[in-house]
Amino acid sequence: MMYTSILFALIFVFIVSAIGTAILDIIFRFLGKRGYLGNLYPNVRGGIPRAIGVIPFIILSFYMLPSFNNLILIIGIFALIDDVLGRKKSPFGIEWGQLSRGIGIILVMIVGLLEGLGVSSIFIALMVQPLNISDMQPGSTCIVTMIMSVLTILVMLIIGSQPYAELPAIYTPLLILIVCLAYSPLDFSGKIMLGEVGNHTFGVALGCAFYLIGGLWSVIVFGILTTALIAFVRRNNLTVFFRQQLRLLDPTFGDYFMDVLTGGGLGDLLRKWILKDKQYDVKNPLLISLGFRRLLYNPHARHPRKYVPNVNQIPRLEKKM
Repeated sequence: MMYTSILFALIFVFIVSAIGTAILDIIFRFLGKRGYLGNLYPNVRGGIPRAIGVIPFIILSFYMLPSFNNLILIIGIFALIDDVLGRKKSPFGIEWGQLSRGIGIILVMIVGLLEGLGVSSIFIALMVQPLNISDMQPGSTCIVTMIMSVLTILVMLIIGSQPYAELPAIYTPLLILIVCLAYSPLDFSGKIMLGEVGNHTFGVALGCAFYLIGGLWSVIVFGILTTALIAFVRRNNLTVFFRQQLRLLDPTFGDYFMDVLTGGGLGDLLRKWILKDKQYDVKNPLLISLGFRRLLYNPHARHPRKYVPNVNQIPRLEKKM
């Protein structure tokens, strides 16, 4: 009886996610073309609705397990504020969006601790970072979310994860998979964008699913696997970014991994606070392979390090006598 109820609930969730996404896309396009949406309708490829991920956010807020849905609700609200305010500067020297996101992450940690998740709540909240970085190209966050949901389900079945709140452990990753699957077609085609509200929601939701595998260790291990998967999915785009923005012409997989783990606005803000205006030159082969060039790259330094090939490798024109 319970499994039948879960099946019908998941079918209903799929329909709501698919139809809700399509309807919100139409509404946002109608309003966006008339200039009513601001940051929610950026001029990308002629105009693309942003923050359509509010549909997965709403659904997961209602259907995630007790205690988990509070975490989704918190991060989704502050992420939506991030989407609406965008890159406007606050009086505190950072962008309003970054401030809102940071507050949301901290509150998820605090509420998670109060809900009894312990130290795991910290790592669940930090899942926002890699999923935020993944959402830089059409479909990348969706493919990562679906792959990690399936992997989580398989591992739960293999090791026999215990039920949580009287429901099978696989309910949570299966719910995430179904919601993302229904939302994803328009995202894969590049017609809509999850926005911060969408990728932050999937990040925290996946963190909760990882917790159900086996607690703290599973959140950490699967968080690392998720980061590595995002680095692999985005490797081509990251290569272009490194070469054009950082002049890092020979990036390693460690650089990709470290960019996903520590890149973006919040990561660079932390570098500014910690490194000040210093820039460290990383030459150790092991540290280079582990991505320390990207970790210690400080865009706020007075003279940011530009990694270029060895001077002897650069072809030069010979002078004619």
